[in-house]
Amino acid sequence: RKLDAQVARTTSRPIPSGQVTVRNAVIWMGLQSLGGVAILLTFNWLAIQLGLASILLLLVYPFAKRFTWWPQAFLGLAFNFGALLAWAAVAGQIHLAALFLYGSGIAWTLFYDTIYAHQDKEDDALVGIKSTALLFGSETYRWLKWFMVFAVALMMIAVLMAILPSGNPLKLVVVLGAPWAFGWHLTWQIRKLDIDNSDNCLKLFRANRDAGLIPALFIAAALFL
Repeated sequence: RKLDAQVARTTSRPIPSGQVTVRNAVIWMGLQSLGGVAILLTFNWLAIQLGLASILLLLVYPFAKRFTWWPQAFLGLAFNFGALLAWAAVAGQIHLAALFLYGSGIAWTLFYDTIYAHQDKEDDALVGIKSTALLFGSETYRWLKWFMVFAVALMMIAVLMAILPSGNPLKLVVVLGAPWAFGWHLTWQIRKLDIDNSDNCLKLFRANRDAGLIPALFIAAALFL
């Protein structure tokens, strides 16, 4: 909250602006956590273990920007853990496809959160907050291309592993459209990106809502075949 109060874009957030007290925020967090645990306990034992393990990542991430130039990597590890937990909850095990999907999500998070971090790079540099935006600087475009390649390639491997055993060629064709369409959207973002324009960075960061929806629609369509 103290760092957010020193960054122009985040000063209006509830806690640094004083709209919500720390005490009330802790109470609300506790209630949210209890609700999450109640849901988690309805799953199988493997999913419960994974859910509890994910807490470690959630605890580390908020502090990552203080000790590493790669806080976006910690966000990716925490934010995409659902790929593993959901698979375990449904199948009772972790398939290799889930691990590849997890890796794809991490690469994608590095992609969009680096764009996001470029909004605050001046304030972050003054305050002492680390980020991939500051680390990459003018090389950001090159790094984003690599993150895109890994995100698309790992998603491709994941859907192939998940769908091939079904033996349905039409389903395979449809689901393979997911990583390709996803990749084209990320390519469009790179072409439109201006890392020195905060409004542009925010717009493209928000466009990742659509980037995530695209493969979800392809995969959902394949399930009906």
